Amino acid sequence: MSFKDLHLIKPMQKAVEASGYVEPTLVQQRSIPFILEGKDVIVSAQTGTGKTAAFALPILQKLYDRQDTPKKGKKIKALILSPTRELAIQIHKNFKTYAEFTKLKSLVVFGGTSIEPQIEALKNGIDILVATPGRLLDLHKQDYINLDFIETLVLDEADLMLDMGFIDDVKKIERLCPEDKQSLLFSATIPDKIEDLANTILKDPERIDVTPTKSVAKDVSQVLYYVPKQSKIELCLHLMRNTIEGNVLIFRRTKFGVDKLEKTLSKNGYAVNSIHGDKNQSDRQTALNKFKNGYVKVLIATDVAARGIDINELDNVLNFDMPNVPETYVHRIGRTGRAGHTGKAYSMCSADEKSYVKTIQNAINLQIPVETEHPYPLDPKAKPIVHKKQSGSKYKKGRKSEASKKKKKRWY
Repeated sequence: MSFKDLHLIKPMQKAVEASGYVEPTLVQQRSIPFILEGKDVIVSAQTGTGKTAAFALPILQKLYDRQDTPKKGKKIKALILSPTRELAIQIHKNFKTYAEFTKLKSLVVFGGTSIEPQIEALKNGIDILVATPGRLLDLHKQDYINLDFIETLVLDEADLMLDMGFIDDVKKIERLCPEDKQSLLFSATIPDKIEDLANTILKDPERIDVTPTKSVAKDVSQVLYYVPKQSKIELCLHLMRNTIEGNVLIFRRTKFGVDKLEKTLSKNGYAVNSIHGDKNQSDRQTALNKFKNGYVKVLIATDVAARGIDINELDNVLNFDMPNVPETYVHRIGRTGRAGHTGKAYSMCSADEKSYVKTIQNAINLQIPVETEHPYPLDPKAKPIVHKKQSGSKYKKGRKSEASKKKKKRWY
């Protein structure tokens, strides 16, 4: 199937061709026709499946015939809600790319940065608005945003909206829009609360499930290390010195854990950056850009902050903390092995996380290969193994140093 078969107009076809797309992805094939018909949809699709184009292209096409409206007369006709600033920026970037051969104007607004430039941009008139819920409601309260003319409302990453506590804001925003709007809900997973939300705001929606949420990418090799919790930092350093090659995205459960690991890796000579919810927008975007452009090879993130990361050539994912939800594991490791590339996923499991591994393996119907040949086995009777790539004296010195720190520091 080609994009022409989806009945896209020539400006949209030119845009996808300029973007290097050859064939539409499954989510695009199944979603675009329904959206062009004006139907509500609820789509279950993972990050990296091309879902942004699945709603952006038909939205742009439906607005194309009215793009010559004078700037001051422009009304916001399409609203895309995103849970994070990074994801909102990425969505807006895609809209600008797909609108290259049109005169349609879009804007992104989010918190954590000055509101004045966003206000000025809104005054110039736009067709499409990408926004995070908090900043949108703030601008609406100050009468800078009018939602009375919204024709299409998109809720992207709805499950993350739920996790971040935005559902009440989303419901409020939905009520501020016209009743006869088209509503599109995209979510990596569809838990019961998302079903309830869909039943509230969608009208007889088409349901599209393009990727089972518990399937693992075939191009990602997985390996599991059982390790004492207090030895995870030593094993992390060991893997980075001897096993992991290329860039690596490391996941930690908490913001404090992210900061702790970043300081440790930096002290050990690694060029590393991190992103989490407590960092301001400028720092987060700078860290992400440095990682994307190869200036740093290590990026540490929480799941919430990482949802907006879009990197085609990610070599490795390291689960420093095992996730307690199988879908989260699938989403994490699915960030590598994209676009025809192979990737590797490393996971470190402490005794208290064994139940998480069991749940994950049952969900993905796969036993994750276990690597026992490492210096910090969970079994205290096992003898430490010195990696062949390092001399014994150098390795022992490093291990002694880390061991001495364990007695003085609290580990997370």
